[in-house]
This record gives sequence, C-alpha cells and structure tokens, in this order.
Amino acid sequence: MENSAASEEPQKKRPHLNTVFSSPTMAWHSKFSSDNKTVDAAVLQYQNQKLVQQLDAQKHKMQDLKAKMKELRDKQACYDDFLVTLNRIWNQLDDDLIILGARNGADQIALQSLDQQDYSRGSIPSCPAEEIFLCRVLKTNAIPGNANTGSIDNIKEALDLRHSSTLELMKSLENAIDAQRIKTENFAHLLEGKPSAEDAIILLNKIDDMMKEEANYLHRVIDAFHLKHKEYADEVEACNQRHSVDLSELKRLEGELEEKMMELEDSRRKLVTLKMQKDVASGGQETISSAVNGSMSPEKHTDRTKGVRELKESIEEAKILKEDRLSELQDAQEDNLHLLKQLQDLQNELKDDRYVSSSRAYTLRNDQLHHWNAEAERYKALTETLQADRSFIGRREKELVVKAEAVDAAKRSVDNSESRIEELEHRIHRFIIEKNELEIKMEEAIQDSGRKDIKEEFQIMGSALSKEIGMMEAQLNRWKETAQEAVSLREEKQSLEASLGRKAIEHKDLIGKVAHRTGEIRTLKELAEKMQRDKQERQIFLDMLGQQIYDNRDISEIRESEKRAHSQAEILRAALNEHHLELRVKSAKETEAACQQRLSAAEAEIAELRAELDASDRGVLELREAIKIKERESETYISEIEAIGQAYEDMQTQNQHLLQQLAERDDYNIKLVSESVKIKQEQSLLLSRKKVLLSQLIESQTSLESLKTRIAQSEIQMKVHVTEALSYTQQDRHLALTLEIVKRELGDADKELKWLRSAASSADKEYDQLMRKLDEIQMERETERSEKKKLDEELMELNKTVDELTSASGEAAVQKLQDEINDSKAILKCGVCLDRPKEVVITKCYHLFCNPCIQRNLEIRHRKCPACGTAFGQNDVRFVKI
Repeated sequence: MENSAASEEPQKKRPHLNTVFSSPTMAWHSKFSSDNKTVDAAVLQYQNQKLVQQLDAQKHKMQDLKAKMKELRDKQACYDDFLVTLNRIWNQLDDDLIILGARNGADQIALQSLDQQDYSRGSIPSCPAEEIFLCRVLKTNAIPGNANTGSIDNIKEALDLRHSSTLELMKSLENAIDAQRIKTENFAHLLEGKPSAEDAIILLNKIDDMMKEEANYLHRVIDAFHLKHKEYADEVEACNQRHSVDLSELKRLEGELEEKMMELEDSRRKLVTLKMQKDVASGGQETISSAVNGSMSPEKHTDRTKGVRELKESIEEAKILKEDRLSELQDAQEDNLHLLKQLQDLQNELKDDRYVSSSRAYTLRNDQLHHWNAEAERYKALTETLQADRSFIGRREKELVVKAEAVDAAKRSVDNSESRIEELEHRIHRFIIEKNELEIKMEEAIQDSGRKDIKEEFQIMGSALSKEIGMMEAQLNRWKETAQEAVSLREEKQSLEASLGRKAIEHKDLIGKVAHRTGEIRTLKELAEKMQRDKQERQIFLDMLGQQIYDNRDISEIRESEKRAHSQAEILRAALNEHHLELRVKSAKETEAACQQRLSAAEAEIAELRAELDASDRGVLELREAIKIKERESETYISEIEAIGQAYEDMQTQNQHLLQQLAERDDYNIKLVSESVKIKQEQSLLLSRKKVLLSQLIESQTSLESLKTRIAQSEIQMKVHVTEALSYTQQDRHLALTLEIVKRELGDADKELKWLRSAASSADKEYDQLMRKLDEIQMERETERSEKKKLDEELMELNKTVDELTSASGEAAVQKLQDEINDSKAILKCGVCLDRPKEVVITKCYHLFCNPCIQRNLEIRHRKCPACGTAFGQNDVRFVKI
C-alpha cells in the first residue's frame, strides 16, 4: 500500500514506469519470470510441513500460556477472595471498636471515625483492576513505586497506617472503659462506706446526672445511627437507579455494537471483493504489460496460469474466511440473545414485588426497621418515666442543697478544729523535745556532780519534772478532749444556727402567706357582706313581686314582669356564685387556722431551738473560761520550769570546778547517755511508723477487697454493655454486607460498561480503519482503471502503428522503424553522459538519469536537476526499471 501510494504521482506522468518497491507478490513474480525457474512441488511441500510444525509448536505454546494464564487467574481470584474477607473482617473490627467506644461513653471522635470509615469505604480507588481489592484493604487510591521494592515498602507503610488507626481505636475504647470503671468504682466505694442520708441523696443526684448524660449521649449516638441508616438507604436507592441507568446504557451499547458488527461485516465483504478485483486487475495488467513489451512467451503463460491458480486459492480462502466469520457472527448473535434473555429474566425478577419482598436485603431492612421502632418506643417510655420522676428529683435536689450547706458548715468547723489540734500537737511535740533536752541536761548534770546528794536532788527534780510533764500531758489530753467537744459543740451550734435561719425564713414566708390570706379573707368578708345586702334587697323585691302577681295586669305589664323575672333569675345565679364564694371563704378560714397552728408550732420549735442555742452558748462560754484557766496554769508551769532552769544554771556555775576533775569520765558517760537517748527516740519513732504502716496495710486490704467487688460489678456491667454493642454491631454488619454486595454489583456493572465502551471504541476504530482502507482501495482502483484506459489507448495506437508498418513497403518502412528504434534508444539513455541507460528518477520533477551521474550530483553541496535545475535531496531519488 505504501509503495503504491508513493508511486502514484509518477505513474500519472509516466504510466509505463514501475517502482522498485512495488509489492512482494509482484517482486516474486518478476524474479521468477526473469530467472525463468520452475517451482518445485517437493520444496513447497517441505516448506508447508515446516510451517505446519511451527504452527503446531506455536499452538502448544499458546495452550501452555493459556494454562498459565488460567492458573494465574485462579490465584488472582483466591488472592482477591482473601483480600475481600480480610477487608470485611478488618472493617467489622473497626466498626465494632467504634460502636463499643460510642457505647462506653467515648467522645465524638468515635462517630467522626465512623464517618471517615464510611467515606473511605465508599470511594472507588483509581488503580488497575488487579489491585482494587488491595487498595481497598490499604485504603489508598493507588500503589506508587516500582514493581519490586518500592511498592512493597509502600504497602507495608499503608498497612502500618491502618494498623495504627485500629490501635488508636482500641486505645480510645480502653480509655473509655477505664473511665467508666473508675466512675463505677468511685460510686461503689462511696456506697460501701455506709454513707448517711445526705451523702446517699448526693450520690443519687450524681447517679441521676450521670444517667442523664449517658441518656443524652445515647440519644446523640442513636441520631447518628439514624443518619447513617438514611445515608445507606439513599445510597441503595442511588445504586438501584444507577443500575437501571446502566442496564439501559448496556441495551443501547448492545444495539450500537450489533450495528457496528453489521457494518464491519459489510465492510469486510466489500474489502474481500475489492481485493479479488485488485488481484484480477493486477494479473491482467501483468499480461498486458508483457504483451506490450513484446515478451510474451510460453513461460509467461505458465506464470499466468500459476497466478490464476493462486487467485482461485485466495478466493477459496476468502470464502472459507467468510464462512468462519459468518459462523462466528451467528455464535455471537446467539450468545447475545442468550444474554438478553438472562438480562430480561433478571429485570423481571427485580421488578417482581414478591422477589423484592422475599429478598435478603429487604428482610434485613424490615427487621432493622422493627428493631429501631422497638428501641424508639423503649426510649420514649424511659423519657416518660424520667419526666414523671422529675418533680420528685426536684424536691430531693432542694433537700440535698440544704443538707449540703449544713455539711459545708460542719466541714468548715472541722477544719478549724483540725487546725487547732495541729497547733496543740506542735506545742506538745515542742514540749517533748524540751523534756528530752532537759533529761539530757539533767543526766549530764548528774554525771558532772560528784556528790550523791546533788544526784539525789537532781533525780528528785527529774522525777518531779517527769511527773509535772506527765501531768501537763494529761492536761493537754484533757484540753484536746475539751477542744474536740468545743468543735463538736460549734458544729452543733452552726447546724442549729443554720436550721434556725431556715426556720426564720420559713417563719417569714408563713407570715407573708398569712398576711396575704388575711387580706383575701377581708376581701371575701366584704364580698359576703355585699352579697347579704343584695340578698336582702332581692328578698324584699321578691315579696313585692309576689304581692303584685294577684293584681290584674296588661300584656305589657306581664312582659315587663317576665323581663324582671329573668333579671331576678340572673341575680339569683349571681347569688349562687356568691354562695360558692362563701364556701371558698370558709375553706380559706380553715386554711388560715391550719397556718396559725403551723405558725404556733414553728414558734414553739424556734423557742426550743433558741433555748438550745442559749444552752450551747453557755457551754461554749464555760469551755472558753476553762481553756483560759488551763492556759493560765500552763503559763505558771512554764514560769516554774524557767525558775528551775535558772536554779540549775546557778548550780552549774557552782560545780564548774568539779566538772574539770570528772571531764574524761563524764565525756564517755555523756556519749553513752546520748546514744541511749537517741536509740530510745529512734525506737519510739520506729514503733510509731510501724503502727502507721499497720494501719495503712489494713486500709489497703479493705480498699483491695472493695476494689475487687467493684471490678466484679463493673465486669458484669461491661458484659451487659458488650452484648448490647454486639447486637448493634451485628445490625450494622448486615447493613455493611448489603452495601458491599451492592458496591460489588456496581463495580461489576462499571467494569462491564467500561469493557463495552472499550469494545465499542475498538469497533469504531476498526470501522474507521476499514473505511480508510476502502477509500484507499477505491482510489487505487480508480487509478488502475485510468491506467488501464491509458494502456488500452496505447495498445490501440501500437496496433495502428503495426498495421501501418505492415501496410508500408520495404526499406522505407524498415528505415523508419530503425529511426524510431534509435530515437527510443536515445530517449532511454542518460541525457548527461549519453552513454548509460536511465536508471533513476527524481520525484520532484520526474526526470530520468543514470545512477552515476546522479550520484556525482548528490556529492555536490548544491544538488540540482541537470535538466530543469530544481533542487532535490537523497530521499527524492528512486530507482526505476525500464
């Protein structure tokens, strides 16, 4: 085709020329015609056997490749199934973790992660078909990197990212569970400690607040799940609509494909006929050209018969190919009809209401709808019960607020008493340190003094001091007890003051209510007096009317009396209403009496409380006086201790000369005494620490037991929560499974649609190529027809010249023919060297020259045609055979 197109323009100017690169069949024929060789049948048979063997080997290779492809497809299918199950299980795990976190009081991060999971699952990755399931597992749009190491590293990174996301969900779930456990443990600890009524009410309020918060959170979670359910339903509806649109698009594409196949078959038929016509025309042209050149021979006749045989074989092959194509087309049409029937059956099933109602997705949605309706009714009942308990909770809250105020006052008094006790303990500790120092000094003084009487005096003084210190400790203990009693009395005083304040407020409220009720009673009394007056007047009026009944009256008077009677009836009705008001006044009086009784009772309670308060004030004053007396006594004791210290210093100045004599012995004794004192102090400290540690150990054991019980209770609660969460997760799993099935069907439909579009585009491309080939073949046919016409004209001219030559006589005709032969030889020789024949044509100007002359011209920089002077290049030179 390319060679014929390249040689199209020169053939218009010089129709007797042919290019070197014509076609393989023409070259083969020309080769065999020039060499005058016959074709050996054995060689052809041997070549055919070789070709058959090669074809068999290629078929075996194709079968092996098909088997390998089948194995690879099976492996790919197993791998895809494994990835699908892995993705489903992983998504199920993520959903379970998210729902458990939401159930156990996690924040809005759980619901946000659920939205992200849905968004990541709903997106279709833009990657090759064999990597779609892997991209869904990795939650990526594509796998970057090369085929060996980069992609594996990227896959590992993506898996690590998803693994880290699941670990974060597990951590959030653990944190939520720990928070719930801590709350339950705190409440259990508070309940196990046998709290008072006020503490129990506070705890109940806290539990109610927690329940309200949890109910609100559950409402938010349920609303989020309802939104998800709506989104899933919308997605399912959109998928169904898209499925119907895709089915219509598939029908349209099938119709277009059938039309394209018909057009393709017609174009193939036209192409086969045109090829046959071209082969016939090329065979006839060869015979004509051979006849014109005067080279017709018996060998050419055998070549022509071979060409005719080849044409017949090609026609038979074309017929066989046509039959194969027809059989393939019929098979394709049958497959298409079978697929259309299946599609129609599927559409009928989808349109059938019974099939829809009996489908698994419909039953799942219906069950979920019933379940959610039952849950909504249950939560409505819970909200109604909570609203019913709201008034009771309000009253309890008010009582708890009052009790909390009393507890705060008690805590403040306890804090004050604790600070006072700490001060007293510091003072006692200081006194103990001073006592130890005095004992050390006493022992040193005893060791320093060499006289027995001084030692005895010091011993007496030490014993007296120890007794006094013991007495002081006893007094301090008594003071502690009195301080504790004072603190308790202060607490009682504060509680009584608080209750007194409350009672005073209630008294004021009751006084205000009584004043309001007395005002109402006064107004009601005034109304009652007015009503009595009106009643008396109406009675008089009735008496007058009764006297007038017996009189003779006219119709107008009767009507006036009737009107008066109606007005009197209305007045009587008003009187009845006033009677009802009197009854209300009586009830108000009764309530007033009850209020006065309550006031008197409250006043009596106030008087009792005031008496108790006065008694507590007296006790506090007595305690204060006792404390002042004790402080004075302690001051006297301190002054006595200071006097003893001064006397001890005087004695120390007197015994300095004795200290010099006994210095060596006393140093050793002092060391021993100081060490013994330190050991005693350390022993006492160790004993106190031991007691503290024992008390801490007992407390830790009790706390451990309480914690174990709380942990058991929390585990039971967790099991209940887990069962509820699992029920929710199973429902969401059903939804996710249905969505995945719909998405798979959508993916398959998209793949089929893409395949059909690609098939349609490939069919369009083939159709365009065939149309181009048809246009080219028609152009070639027209050129061949024009060439055939020109050859026929030349043949006619040559026949005419032959006839003229045969008709002409003798030498003149021979001379004329010789001149024409010389002219034709001169035309066939090169116009530059006039020696060699013309072998090369310049395609720009179509002038013929010999090859050496053109090669010499090509070696020059400025290449121009020797005949016309047009510039040309290496690619513009073509060999011709004349």
